[in-house]
Amino acid sequence: MPGGQAPGGGERQFGSIETIGRTAQDELRVVLGLLRDGEDGTAPLAPAPRLIDVKDLAGTVRAAGVPVELRMEGTDRRLSPSLELSVYRVVQEALTNVVKHAPGARAAVELTVSAGKVRLDVRDDGGPGGGAPRAGLGTGHGITGMRERIGAFGGWLVAGPAAGGGFRVTAEVPVGGAAS
Repeated sequence: MPGGQAPGGGERQFGSIETIGRTAQDELRVVLGLLRDGEDGTAPLAPAPRLIDVKDLAGTVRAAGVPVELRMEGTDRRLSPSLELSVYRVVQEALTNVVKHAPGARAAVELTVSAGKVRLDVRDDGGPGGGAPRAGLGTGHGITGMRERIGAFGGWLVAGPAAGGGFRVTAEVPVGGAAS
């Protein structure tokens, strides 16, 4: 390719994936540092992402060239830190998949916290190909990981092709669910 440029703004997309990956790596270092009982514990204690941080995540994905429509309700309500982190990670994985697997797609995220549950819906329109099957979806470990995160709190997650084209991830988890 001329000038080493990725087609269709791929550089921005790869930059977004890199930023998201580095953030996850930094957070993993913090967790591992906390688990090393008795060691010097020099890992920085950065706060874990919360539901309200989904706004910043959507901004990062937008900067990668993927339009993201975001609707959040009740996310100012404090939940257990582990539940907030798990839901945040599911949104992160779903949006990362849009960046990686649906170039040119538009994404929409709906995140609602009510008295009894957290409901999440992340969907994309499939991009210029609309409902074209996604080549190279990989091994599906990302979807498996999302299901495990939500299942740990007694919730459910469904991921797959959306009616009318694109891809959709929908999850619901009880607010009082306990991680196993």
